[in-house]
Amino acid sequence: MSAAMSAPDGGMPHQGADACDAAMLDALLGKAPMGFAFIDSDLRLRRVSTCLAELIGVKLSEQIGHTPAEAWPNALAACAETAVRRVLVNRTPLTEEPAVSVVTDAAGCQLALSWFPAHDGMGALTGVTMFAVDVTGRERAAEVVRRTDERYRSLVQAGNQVVWVTDPSGQVTEDSPEWRWITGQSVDEYLAGGWLAAIHPDEEGRIASDWRACVATGTVFDGSYRVRTKSGSYRHYDVRAVPIERDGVIVGWMGASTDVTSQREADEMRGRLTEQLSAAALRTNRLQQATSMLAKELTVHGVVTVVAEVGQSAIGADRSAVAIVGPGRLRLRILSSDAASETGLGELTGDIPRNLPSVLTAAIAERRPIVLESPESLRRQFEPDADASLFLRHSDECAWIGLPLITSGEPLGALQFSFTSPRQINDEDRVFLEALAGQCALALERAMLYEREHATAATLQRSLLPDNLPDVPGIVLRALYRPVSIEVGGDWYDAFRLPDGKLAVAMGDVMGKGLTAAAGMGRVRNALRALALTDPRPAAVLAGLDRLFTATEQAEQVTTVCYLVVDPRTGEGVAGNAGHLPPLLLGHGKPPRLDPTEAGTPLGWASPRQQYPFSVAPGSAAVLYSDGLVENRKRGLDVGLAELVAVAARAPAGVVAEPERLIGFLVDQMLAGYEQDDDVTVLVVQVPPLDGGRAGRRAPARARPT
Repeated sequence: MSAAMSAPDGGMPHQGADACDAAMLDALLGKAPMGFAFIDSDLRLRRVSTCLAELIGVKLSEQIGHTPAEAWPNALAACAETAVRRVLVNRTPLTEEPAVSVVTDAAGCQLALSWFPAHDGMGALTGVTMFAVDVTGRERAAEVVRRTDERYRSLVQAGNQVVWVTDPSGQVTEDSPEWRWITGQSVDEYLAGGWLAAIHPDEEGRIASDWRACVATGTVFDGSYRVRTKSGSYRHYDVRAVPIERDGVIVGWMGASTDVTSQREADEMRGRLTEQLSAAALRTNRLQQATSMLAKELTVHGVVTVVAEVGQSAIGADRSAVAIVGPGRLRLRILSSDAASETGLGELTGDIPRNLPSVLTAAIAERRPIVLESPESLRRQFEPDADASLFLRHSDECAWIGLPLITSGEPLGALQFSFTSPRQINDEDRVFLEALAGQCALALERAMLYEREHATAATLQRSLLPDNLPDVPGIVLRALYRPVSIEVGGDWYDAFRLPDGKLAVAMGDVMGKGLTAAAGMGRVRNALRALALTDPRPAAVLAGLDRLFTATEQAEQVTTVCYLVVDPRTGEGVAGNAGHLPPLLLGHGKPPRLDPTEAGTPLGWASPRQQYPFSVAPGSAAVLYSDGLVENRKRGLDVGLAELVAVAARAPAGVVAEPERLIGFLVDQMLAGYEQDDDVTVLVVQVPPLDGGRAGRRAPARARPT
C-alpha cells in the first residue's frame, strides 16, 4: 500500500491509484469488521478504519496525522509505539501479543493486535499496518472459565477434598498436585502408584481389591482408609469415585478423597466419653445396689457375703477378705478369707497381729487405700520388712487392693480384694472402691451392733421363758420360740405342775416390743403362777389377772392369755381364754380343728371370766400358738387360721405323732412364701396313744427355742 494514498473518510486523496484498488481500499476502510490502521515510520497515523475508530471511541479526524500517543487511549498507544518500533527494527510481524484492554467513555473492549511491516512498490519499508480484532466476548468467556476453576479449587480445598482422575481401567493418567502435597509423592511416584500407593499397609490390600471390583463392574466406589502423609503420620480419608460415561461407555473415573480425621477423632472422643459415662453410670448403679444390699443385712456374715459379691461383679476380684480390729486393738479378726499364707502378706485365717506386714494391716496403719497393681509393687511396699518372694512363690495372686474401714474417725477394720492377674486401677475405680469401703464400714458397724444387741435381747428373752418344760408322765410337751428382731417381744408360754399333780399350761401375748412389753410379760407370767397355786381354776386365774392388769398396766396395753389345766392320768381338764387365739386340736379320730369355744376379752376388759371343759385324749394333741404363726402383712387373721387347719390336715401321721416334728412342719408350712414380721411361739401338749405302739413311752418334755 502506498503511503501517498488517501481515503474518503478523512485520509489523504488518491494519487495515481487504480480506480479498482481505490474502491477496494475504500470498502475495506469503511465496511470491514476488523479494525486496522497504517502508521508511518514517523509513528504517525496515516490510515484508520471506521471499525477501529468505533472500537476505541476516537473520531477519524482526531487520529489522522497524529501519533498514537496523541490520539489513542493510553494502553493501546503504549502497546502501539512499542510494537511499531520493534517491527521497524526487526522488519518481522508481531502476531502473538497479549490482548489489550481499551477503556472508552461508553464501555471497554479487549483487542487482539497483529503488526505487519508495509513496503512501497520498490520494496522500501514505509511503516507498519496494525490489525485489531475485538475479542471481548472470548476473553470474558475465558475469564468465566478461569473464575469457575478457581472457585472449584477453593471449594475443594475448603472441604478438605482432593480430586483425582483415572482412565477407564482405573490407572491414574493426570497429576493431582493437591494429593501429592498431602502425601509428599513425586509426579512420577503418583503416576506410577496413584492414590493407592499412600494407603496404610494394613488396608491397602482390601481397598485395592474393592477398587478393582468396582472398576470391573462399573459401580460407584466407596471406601475408608488411612493415608500416609509426607510427615510420616496417617490421616483418615473417605473416598468416593464415580464412572464418567460418554454414550454409555465409561471413559474414565473421577474420585474425591475427603479428610475425615477430625470427624473420626471426634467420634472416638465421643465414644470414649460415652464409655466413661456408661462406666460411671454402671459404677454408680453398682454402688447403689451394694448400698441397698448392705442396708438389708443385719449380720456380719451377711455384710461380708455382699462385699464379696460386689467385689467379684463390679471389679472382677478373684478373692476378697474383711478384717475387724479385735478387742485391745492389737489384733485383726479375719471374717472372710479365700487364701492362706504364712508370711502375713496374703490373707490369713483366724486372728493376726496388727504389726504383721499385710495388705490389711498396711491399709489400717496408713488409713488410706493400698493399691498394688503387680508383684513388683508388693515387693516395693513390704521389702525388707517381709519376705515378699516367699509369699509370691506360694500364691497365684498378682494384684491387691486394701481399703481401711473407718467409722467415727477410727479404723474399724479393713477390706481387701485380690486378683490372679496384674490389674490397673484407674481413678474411677479408686473412687468407687473408696465409696464401697465407706458403705461397708457403716454396714459392718451396724451389723456388729445388731449382733451384740440381738445376743443381749435373746438372753433377756430366754430368761423370761422357761429353760425346760416339766417332765410329766403321760404327757409330752414341746415348745418353740422364734423372734423376728433384736427387740424383746411380748410372746410367752409356761407349763408347771400344780399341788394336786395336774398340769397347768399357759400361752400369752403382750402386744408391742421392747422393755415395756417384756416387763408386762414377766408380771403376767409370774402373777399367773401365783394365782394358779392358790386357785388353779381358769376362771379364777383370769379374773385375778384382770385385777392385776387394771392395777398395774396401762389401759391401752393389750394382753391375751390362754390357760389350761389338764389331768395327766386322763387327759381331761378345763380351759379359759382371755382374747387369745383358739388352740388347734389334732387326733382322736377327728380331722384337725380349732377349739370352737368363743374366746373372751383381753385382760383388763370388764367381762365375767368363764371356763369350759377341755380334753386331750390319748393319741391327740393341742397346739397353742401366737399370732405371728398365722398373721402377717400379706395374710389376714381369718385366712391364716383357715390355712393353719388346712396345713395340719396335710401333715403325715408320723409327723403328728411326734410333737417336735409337728412344730417344725407347721412353722415351715405357715411361713413358706411369707416374710416373718412378728415373733412366732408354738407349744404342743400331746397325750401319746395307749394302743401299745407308743403306750407308756414318755419323752422328756423340753422347750425348743430357735
